[in-house]
Amino acid sequence: MHAVILKTWFSGEVTATSRHYVDRLFDPDPQKVLQGVIDMKNAVIGNNKQKANLIVLGAVPRLLYLLQQSSSSDMLRTECAVVLGSLAMGTENNIKSLVDCHIIPALLQGLLSPNVSFIEACLRCLRTVFISPVTPVQLLYSDLTVIPHFICLLSQSLHTQEYITQIFSHCCKTPDHQTVLFNHGAIQNIAPLLNSSSPKVRMQALKCFSVLAYENTQVSMTLVNVLVDGEPLTQVFVRMMQRDKPIEMQLTAAKCLTYMCRAGAIRTDDSSIVLKLDHDLKHAHELRQAAFRLYASLGSNDEDIRKKITETENMMDRIVSGLSESSIKVRLAAVRCLHSLSRSVQQLRTSFHDHAVWKPLMKLLQNAPDEVLIMASSTLCNLLLEFSPSKEPILESGVIELLCSLTQSDSPALRVNGIWALMNMAFQADQKVKMEIVRSLGTDHLFRLLSDPDPNVLMKTLGLLRNLLSTRPHIDQLMGSHGKQIMQAVTLILEGEHSIEVKDQTLCILANIADGNTAKELIMTNDDMLQKIKYYMGHSHVKLQLAATFCISNLIWNEEDGSQERQDKLREMGFVDILHKLSQATDPNLCDRAKTAMQQYLA
Repeated sequence: MHAVILKTWFSGEVTATSRHYVDRLFDPDPQKVLQGVIDMKNAVIGNNKQKANLIVLGAVPRLLYLLQQSSSSDMLRTECAVVLGSLAMGTENNIKSLVDCHIIPALLQGLLSPNVSFIEACLRCLRTVFISPVTPVQLLYSDLTVIPHFICLLSQSLHTQEYITQIFSHCCKTPDHQTVLFNHGAIQNIAPLLNSSSPKVRMQALKCFSVLAYENTQVSMTLVNVLVDGEPLTQVFVRMMQRDKPIEMQLTAAKCLTYMCRAGAIRTDDSSIVLKLDHDLKHAHELRQAAFRLYASLGSNDEDIRKKITETENMMDRIVSGLSESSIKVRLAAVRCLHSLSRSVQQLRTSFHDHAVWKPLMKLLQNAPDEVLIMASSTLCNLLLEFSPSKEPILESGVIELLCSLTQSDSPALRVNGIWALMNMAFQADQKVKMEIVRSLGTDHLFRLLSDPDPNVLMKTLGLLRNLLSTRPHIDQLMGSHGKQIMQAVTLILEGEHSIEVKDQTLCILANIADGNTAKELIMTNDDMLQKIKYYMGHSHVKLQLAATFCISNLIWNEEDGSQERQDKLREMGFVDILHKLSQATDPNLCDRAKTAMQQYLA
């Protein structure tokens, strides 16, 4: 009781305090308003609850109003920008609220001020807002005066250089964005920053060049002729790849040179660059491979770590770009990393969907060595789970043929993954998809897979068959066209030397067939099959007893046509006696299932 009272009081206190902070922003005394903003700044640092409260209570419009008033002092305007920047450091919902309050135009307007501290505070806040995935980057480009003004502000201070280059490197997403930045002199103005005294500025400037040069011949060709303090830019990149530099810097510099090579901007006979590039690219590949493998093992069993990996800035982009690397080892490590992340329901629903991971993954499946194919197809299995938003576009991309071809591989692992992916695809699928799977796979091959020497292949093929035989119209249609072969396959498995799991899955398929309207007759007219069900109802393993009892329950269900005749036949065959015996079983599930079946006779 005390805990509840304490909790309620504490929550109320936070809200009351938050309201007090907001009220102070409306004080007629400018000095008190300034002190109120400073106190608010100290209160929100690291306190997401307080940030959310202040946003709900309407602090943002008031802070923006004070920030834009010409009558506000530079100090007040700067402190307002700092608080807004702190609010932006909270959750994605905070950012959405700020963007909805038109924070971006207000801050961009603030950049016209002559006060450098205020400009820095505005840019810091803009940086935080723009690097969030929920902010539309197009907002940076909609006003044509913004980019040239940003370029002019680069000379103001180390802070303006760091924030502006970070905004550029994050918001340059398309060829059009590259062109805008290129046309406004981004290359010439950012190049000197590669020799900055600030490591942060050097790193962000380098990132700018990697996004500008990405798949862009015009930029790559221009970069070759750029000098930085008299040194060719390419040599600066080579220097930044040395092993004494931070790993991120080495990789980004290698990326810049790689993009320039691809564009044909670097001459292949320029040994001073190419030999060094070749050597260091191998080193960069090793680094990337090691990084991806590390992420894969870290994320394999820990949801929190998977979340941290995907939330790291540009990490998903890096992993996805790793899928098309020239080095097979990097491709394999990248796909391993994706496979590890794909074990998370949350990531399948968010990061994997946002980055359309399925597209490069499908490309990788078209032509790759077996070890890469195994990992890529295993990842695809997870992308085809029913709660994955990627399932629909993958289906539309004509993946069924590809998966069917994997089931014919000499590699058992590829056969398993191919059939597993088809099994996930068939789960709760419409009839059109199911029939397409059966047509592409071919019934002969489907039944060959049911006698595959690898138990995993057999198990997944049974899973596929079980998913194909779900919902009555689908059961009746498939049994109508392939009933004889399916019943033969079921018979062979139930008679063979197979594991409990395999026989349980087979009996579950039989229970699905027994649930069909017309399909159930294929069991009722097959006395041999009914004897097998009877045998498994008396089996020593309760799992098999349960599945066999479920078959009988579906066959005798009262509300269906012909149930009386089926009940009479099964009574004559001794099934009622067995059900009576099982209704006294020690296992509660078996006991309940047998009683439910017995009730059909009593109704």
